Amino acid sequence: MARKFFGTDGVRGRANTFPMTAELALKLGAAAGRYFRQDGNEHRVVIGKDTRLSGYMLENALTAGLTSTGMNVFLLGPMPTPAIGLLTKSMRADLGVMISASHNPHYDNGIKFFGPDGFKLSDAAEHEIEALLDGDILPAQPQNIGRAKRIDDARGRYVERAKATFPSGLRLDGLKVVIDCANGAAYKAAPEVLWELGAEVIPVGVSPNGFNINEGCGSTNTSLAAETVVAHGADVGICLDGDADRVMVLDETGQVADGDQLMALLATRWHEAGLLKGGALVATVMSNLGLERHMQAQGLRLERTNVGDRYVVAAMREKGYNLGGEQSGHIVMTDHSTTGDGLMAGLQFLAAMVQTGQAASTLVRQFETVPQKLENVRFGAGKQPLNEASVQAAIAQAEADLQSNGRLLIRKSGTEPLIRVMAECEDEGHLNAVVASVVQAVEAAV
Repeated sequence: MARKFFGTDGVRGRANTFPMTAELALKLGAAAGRYFRQDGNEHRVVIGKDTRLSGYMLENALTAGLTSTGMNVFLLGPMPTPAIGLLTKSMRADLGVMISASHNPHYDNGIKFFGPDGFKLSDAAEHEIEALLDGDILPAQPQNIGRAKRIDDARGRYVERAKATFPSGLRLDGLKVVIDCANGAAYKAAPEVLWELGAEVIPVGVSPNGFNINEGCGSTNTSLAAETVVAHGADVGICLDGDADRVMVLDETGQVADGDQLMALLATRWHEAGLLKGGALVATVMSNLGLERHMQAQGLRLERTNVGDRYVVAAMREKGYNLGGEQSGHIVMTDHSTTGDGLMAGLQFLAAMVQTGQAASTLVRQFETVPQKLENVRFGAGKQPLNEASVQAAIAQAEADLQSNGRLLIRKSGTEPLIRVMAECEDEGHLNAVVASVVQAVEAAV
């Protein structure tokens, strides 16, 4: 059964517009509280957020809903998404909540849940919470209403956890590092971690005002960081997104390495050190064919999942793998974290620089990419362009044109009203023509 509110990464939408309203957040909090509070024992939930103005509204609404069902709420303030997974488990909470729309603009927001094990909730659990939304949610008796408390040292706890993932005895002395925090959740934690490990830190995107999250900065817009790397003669740049679960790495020339190149580096190094479990890396259908060939050349496997780090994590847990991620920069290292952690992944790259003595420009060129093109087509409410016969015919023709020389992937975004058209092909002219034909058909249908 299709989920009504939950997408691939929680509930998302435009702030103060259904479903991302205070009213629904309150009811969603109550439904989640009722789902987890099944007995008379004390129950806890931790809530973090990024730096969007609407985070205050949603935080208060969720707190009201949760406490109304008897849940005790611990408010962590601005924190990276991976920190919520870690602290949910560390603080023995039943539920973790992150208020963020990740890499989206400030006017969007989202709510995502973590279970008591620190991992994102399963589809089944989200189905049950949605079912509770459709009915009357039983409130707690007056004497059982929950309490809310702010936790002042939450950031410090995450900083120490992040530093602990960096190899013992290693320091970043002599490295000049640009860190772009996207004016988001890691704007204090990330520079602190790098400085405490000995780096010369040049921070950008660390002045959030409620509206500038991901604006002209961060992992989805690396130009500011690239300019800063070159201007300061930095050794490397690390770009996080608004909730710090994604990362892009920039070499000393300002060139960008995406998640595929970073996963290739980590998989190779971990394999050589005997640390890569199962001889495999888990990535999504969006990862470049070049990554797959790189893994095969080393006698390793690339296992693909649907798009969404939750599906990457699910496959990793099911099969016992410890490294996975997405081309977009989610890097999941389950030895260290329960979800993508941009800062921790960046630290692994910095460790490779220190241990090998190689420049960032050498380390980020792990494989030759197969030419890949991705275009997004926005569609209006109520539209289902992929169901149109003309679009299906265009897709079928494109697949036939590619045959065995490449691959085509058409999908609906789980977080925005977009149709994503992606293709790979060694012949760039053919690649552009194939993508254009599908995009034109989708545009005509919206």
